[in-house]
Amino acid sequence: MKFDQIDQPNSSSFLVDFHNQKEELLNFFHFLPNEYSYKNRALSLKSHPVNRGQLTKVIREYMAFLPQSDKVDLHLGELEKNALVVIGGQQAGLLTGPMYSIHKAISIVLLAKQQREALGIPVIPVFWIAGEDHDLDEINSTFTPNHGQLQKHTYNDRPNRKQMASHTAVEVEKLQLFIRDVFKQFTETTYTKQMLQKYLKMAQHVSTYSEFFTVMMHDFFAKEGLLLIDAAYQPLRQYESPYFVKMIEHAQEIASLVVEQETSFQQAGYGQPIQASKDSANLFIVENGERFLLKHHNGVFVNEVAGYQFSKLQLLDIAKNNPERLSNNVVTRPLMQEMVFPVLAFVGGPGELAYWAAFKTMFEHFDMELPVMVPRLSITLVDGKSSRYLDEIDLRVESVFNADLQAHKQAFMNDIKDVVAEEMIQEMKLTLIEQYQKLEDHLAKDKQLNLLTKKNLQLHDKQFTYLSRKIEDTDLLRHEVKIRKYNHIEGILFPEYTLQERWFSPLLFLNEVGPTFIEELLSQPFEFNGKHTILSF
Repeated sequence: MKFDQIDQPNSSSFLVDFHNQKEELLNFFHFLPNEYSYKNRALSLKSHPVNRGQLTKVIREYMAFLPQSDKVDLHLGELEKNALVVIGGQQAGLLTGPMYSIHKAISIVLLAKQQREALGIPVIPVFWIAGEDHDLDEINSTFTPNHGQLQKHTYNDRPNRKQMASHTAVEVEKLQLFIRDVFKQFTETTYTKQMLQKYLKMAQHVSTYSEFFTVMMHDFFAKEGLLLIDAAYQPLRQYESPYFVKMIEHAQEIASLVVEQETSFQQAGYGQPIQASKDSANLFIVENGERFLLKHHNGVFVNEVAGYQFSKLQLLDIAKNNPERLSNNVVTRPLMQEMVFPVLAFVGGPGELAYWAAFKTMFEHFDMELPVMVPRLSITLVDGKSSRYLDEIDLRVESVFNADLQAHKQAFMNDIKDVVAEEMIQEMKLTLIEQYQKLEDHLAKDKQLNLLTKKNLQLHDKQFTYLSRKIEDTDLLRHEVKIRKYNHIEGILFPEYTLQERWFSPLLFLNEVGPTFIEELLSQPFEFNGKHTILSF
């Protein structure tokens, strides 16, 4: 692969300031990513209470159904003793969801390796699967490129409830049909048939969205020892019981602190990413796998729409005896993560980092600090066909992101227009309009004939438009090959004018590169420097 880096496309002012380590951001974070921060965070974690034996047991039990990995076993042993973790997470999307899930896992693995070497202590990678997420519309589909456009593929067996991904069953036949539908859009390569059979077989041994996600991620990263845990895994919930108790007891303080901190974030010019409210309990109650967000009013926790109401004592009883009936929201999930794990660094996307900026004072309320916050790697993969087309058009890949490619394409489209024919049609239209105006003037006294004349002119105008479009279509057809090249580049590298990593499954690229795809990505000289990486096949 050819490795290159450019400035981050479509970057927010917050992300720019974060990468520049603007001093004012220390109002929102305890540590910005630098050598000093990692060392100090590692020292502060020595006093962070973690029941390593129980935590390791939970993760080992969760991963027991996966193929054995020596590196996973090694990391579990280190976690049980004294290892720190680099952690990040994502929804359990089908076929892993968009590529940024893979980019995040790669970031976690590489950062853990870097800090293990830098600090001289065990640092292990952990991926937190958001199996409690109930936004099935977002996780039950994927996209493939189709002639420069995005084609959506959906596993359409979806309950009409806010059911958690970990509790949502998938049917083998329908899941396999979904996989086949996706593969039909792939260009046939030497890897396609074997890959298809592999994932069809994989689908036979999973029963939920989360399981399928877990199996795929383990298949990609087992050699790196990536530890996986589902946030909705019941033994984990039982381990979290005392932490839910704390969150319930301090629900009002949590809500107020987050609102105040987010207001400060907005005043600094970075917006309100959470739009937190002081009456939010920042917890869900789970009933039959469905989540209902609770609000907090004078010591009572309610969801008025669903008709649920709990006193503080009732909710505390649930936390102590049935913690699987509780679930975190965007505010308390980070808090739970930090209470559960000895986190050296958290790897997140741009939106996640903005969320965490609202949590500093909430963490301090519990005598905790935010971990070192690290933006995940941002990557665009340039397939072989796009590389060839860019060379033929004589443009660099950067042109895709700064609108030069679009300008180049528009200039080409303008050049191939039959300007003479357009001028002739326009002249004919003006002449006809002039003649019709004379006829209208002559028939002015007869309203019915006058209206008929106007309608007749409109029919002629439609014919001129039709003729003009047919001439344009013929011109485009004559240059279809080159236009298709422009569309392919745009559709693969910058679909819908957004980064590729937000749309496509890794299977699209595995199909071209082969089974060593993840290993090749992990071997690249990545740096956590805020740049956008371009990898060309």
